[in-house]
Formats: sequence, structure tokens, C-alpha cells
Amino acid sequence: MTDRDALAALVAEVVACRRCPRLVEWRERVAREKVRRFRDETYWGRPVPGYGDPDARVLIVGLAPAAHGGNRTGRIFTGDASGDFLFPVLHDVGFANQPVSHYRGDGLRLIDCYVAAAVRCAPPDNKPLPSERDNCAPYLARELRLLERVRVVVALGAYAWESAFRAIATVSGDAARPRPRFGHGADARAGGYQVVGSYHPSQQNTRTGRLTPSMLHDVLVRARDLSSE
Repeated sequence: MTDRDALAALVAEVVACRRCPRLVEWRERVAREKVRRFRDETYWGRPVPGYGDPDARVLIVGLAPAAHGGNRTGRIFTGDASGDFLFPVLHDVGFANQPVSHYRGDGLRLIDCYVAAAVRCAPPDNKPLPSERDNCAPYLARELRLLERVRVVVALGAYAWESAFRAIATVSGDAARPRPRFGHGADARAGGYQVVGSYHPSQQNTRTGRLTPSMLHDVLVRARDLSSE
């Protein structure tokens, strides 16, 4: 089996996962009950796998799918406000072929970049339990191992920052202790990978100006440049 085959098999395994009863119940209930603005849509309602360029040198890690974003569309950051903020910057930096993405199959193609979540199911209140985080952790580690060209991990938020170092420890044995402190623009090295931090593109950060497009742009340019060194 090639690594591309193994990556495709991992995607299928993630989509079928039912390890966390609380998350299974929540994601499926949201998919049934929907919200008014999406009442005519068929929700994905399953775990959301990673996606992107199998030859990527940059891995971007988020927290989890949004209840009416990735849980609806089947692709993290797709069809929600965080994606509306993220994709134009990915396109501007050269990581995406188009600046918008609203649904799977809309033509989006990631270039030298792969996107995944620390937790693959939408959690209530965007707060996974520690046990749910631990159940999902092997998926990110396996992705990192299979994405053999990845040299830089961009962590969107403190939760993703911690998850990235856990995955690196699993793959490389380097636990990076003491753990480097998260911050926007934070830059640390562990297990042969460079980890770069950014505030998460959630509305609580973007609407308040805590994270601006230029701030995220600078982080992604840094990641792109580091991946070429």
C-alpha cells in the first residue's frame, strides 16, 4: 500500500468512527434538527477527515468542525465564518487555488498544504472532553506520519498547538518538554518539525480584531518560507 492509499484508507476510517458516544449523539442530532438557514440541506453529520495535498510540506491544524460548518459540509472550515476568513488568506499566500469554499466539490484545491482538525466531530459548545481529544489523537499522528513531506505545522489556537506537539511526540518520540508556550506568531521546533502558532480564525477573534487577515497572512508566509528551507 502506498502512502496515498494509506491516507485514503485513513480518511475512510475517520468517517466511520464512533468512538465517542457524546460526540456521535451531538453531531447526529445537529444534522437532524439543523438550523433554519440550512433546513433544506442534507448535513454530513459524521466525523470530518483531513484534506488537501498529499505532498504538502505544511500541515494546518484546527480545533474541530463547526456544528453547522464542517458537520454540515463534511470539510473543516468549509461553509462557516472561520473558513470565509481563512480561505482568502490561503489563496493569497498560494496554498489554495481559490479564495472561497462553501461546500465539498466546489473546486477548492489546496497546494502544498493539508488541513486537519485535532478533534474530528463537532463538539457541544466547541469544547471536547479530554477523553474525546485522546480518542482522536491517533488520527492526527497517523496523518503526520503519512504526510512524509510535511516540515511545518501551523496550529490555529492553543488547543491545536497542544495537539500538534502530542502528534509530533507520537511520530518522532520528541515530547518537547517543557512545552513551548502558545501565542500568535509563536515558533518552536520539535521532532524535526517547525510548529508555528496563530490565533484561531473564529468569529470571537476575527470580529474583535484579535486576529486580522494580515496577521494570519504573516503566519502563513512564515510557514511557507520555513517549509522551503
